Amino acid sequence: MASAAIGSNSSPLLRKNELGLSSFSSSSLCIQTSKRRGSKKVVAVMAPPQSQRPPSTTGSVKTAMTMTEKILARASERSQLEPGENVWVNVDILMTHDVCGPGTFGIFKREFGKNAKVWDREKIVIIPDHYIFTSDELANRNVDILRDFCMEQNIKYFYDIKDLGNFKANPDYKGVCHVALAQEGHCRPGEILLGTDSHTCTAGAFGQFATGIGNTDAGFVMGAGKILLKVPPTLKFVMDGEMPEYLLAKDLILQIIGEISVSGATYKSLEFVGSTVESLSMEERMTLCNMVIEAGGKNGVVPADNTTFKYLEDKTSVAFEPVYSDGQARFLSEYRFDVSKIEPLVAKPHSPDNRALARECKDVKIDRVYIGSCTGGKTEDFLAAAKVFLASGKKVKVPTFLVPATQKVWMDIYSIPVPGSGGKTCSQIFEEAGCDVPASPNCGACLGGPRDTYARLNVPQVCVSTTNRNFPGRMGHKEGQIYLASPYTAAASALTVKNMKKNVYEGQKIFSKAGSKDATLAMSSGDEQNET
Repeated sequence: MASAAIGSNSSPLLRKNELGLSSFSSSSLCIQTSKRRGSKKVVAVMAPPQSQRPPSTTGSVKTAMTMTEKILARASERSQLEPGENVWVNVDILMTHDVCGPGTFGIFKREFGKNAKVWDREKIVIIPDHYIFTSDELANRNVDILRDFCMEQNIKYFYDIKDLGNFKANPDYKGVCHVALAQEGHCRPGEILLGTDSHTCTAGAFGQFATGIGNTDAGFVMGAGKILLKVPPTLKFVMDGEMPEYLLAKDLILQIIGEISVSGATYKSLEFVGSTVESLSMEERMTLCNMVIEAGGKNGVVPADNTTFKYLEDKTSVAFEPVYSDGQARFLSEYRFDVSKIEPLVAKPHSPDNRALARECKDVKIDRVYIGSCTGGKTEDFLAAAKVFLASGKKVKVPTFLVPATQKVWMDIYSIPVPGSGGKTCSQIFEEAGCDVPASPNCGACLGGPRDTYARLNVPQVCVSTTNRNFPGRMGHKEGQIYLASPYTAAASALTVKNMKKNVYEGQKIFSKAGSKDATLAMSSGDEQNET
């Protein structure tokens, strides 16, 4: 797992203090010297006078910028920005959901007036998704508050749900906000997308600036359409090498977080480039960007390319203009990874940076497996899990819960044939493997929720999960233990028992043996392990 932090000439660090000009901008400077003969003492430093001109959004710039800096410069109507600057940014999309929406609305009305109107009813997206399929009265009331506000403000993009007994009876209902935003065409290169959810950074996969904000900021944006942001410095992650068949993007981001820690990217932008990143599908890029917040990141970005444009072809008619980092852009640090040498990974309890090889956890006895969430509940995540179950031909050894992120994902599970299955769909393969029936699309047990939330950890159990956080109490019980993993690893773990023998499926080595009640977490690209 080769990786290194590089401070190279090609990625110079921005250190203005070394120039003795920390109080001044990076624009050209005029230095006045004393007129006394023989003296070269500097007595003043000032910027030369400049005529007013409209900001440049395209073409050459005086100082190279990163993607994030360019997006923020354009949104703030500035020709140039540097890390650390505070700027007013025009927002393209504001998203909120049932957990934070009511609080955001309250702040908006308190500050702008009870009869105030939102700044743009077509740029606000409201998605109930967190605490939906529950009998909890307060959770249900939150959705009612969303509905009342959207009717009052005539919000164009409100994905409502009224019939909790049958989600399919609600044609407007979508599901998990971060996946729905992409599927409904609200994610576009070069734009600013803010949301009252820390995993809003998922949308950076589309080459846009996307980050989570609090209710207070969201209430202000709702009325003004602007926000004051500090420009973050950028970390560059270069990922090259052929992606092994047994790896997914979840392994890549777990590798990165394990490398830099949960605080290693605090208020920084993470830019992902390299041949491996270019080979990823949009859903896999979303997984990569989804968890930058688990490293403390402000946002994550992947340069838009033909994969991006093709995905967006039938999803939006809104014109967009992608931007890209300049060749001489200044990155705070650069990290390089040879992806061909990475093995399947997990994050052990109780932190996303508690990285370990999956095969090192072969003796961990697990109680359940959970496949779902904005991180691991997309169509391709379920296809990956189905491939593992199909290759094994065995029954799962522990309860295996499936929670599609959106209605579209749920439909895909029941309609898209799994490659190499002879026409079987994911749902058929899951049924044959003994998994639970795919649940109604929502955030589910990823963040615990009310006690009647489907698949919530109500007792102290060990769970292998495709979600994004494993802090104590995250999925319910404070003594629960959560191992974060890819859909491949999660599915293999559901099939695996303590006494193992090797099954091979296109480069994946799935360990399983019937006859034991104790399932263990194990999936490896390495040599066959001895029976224990």
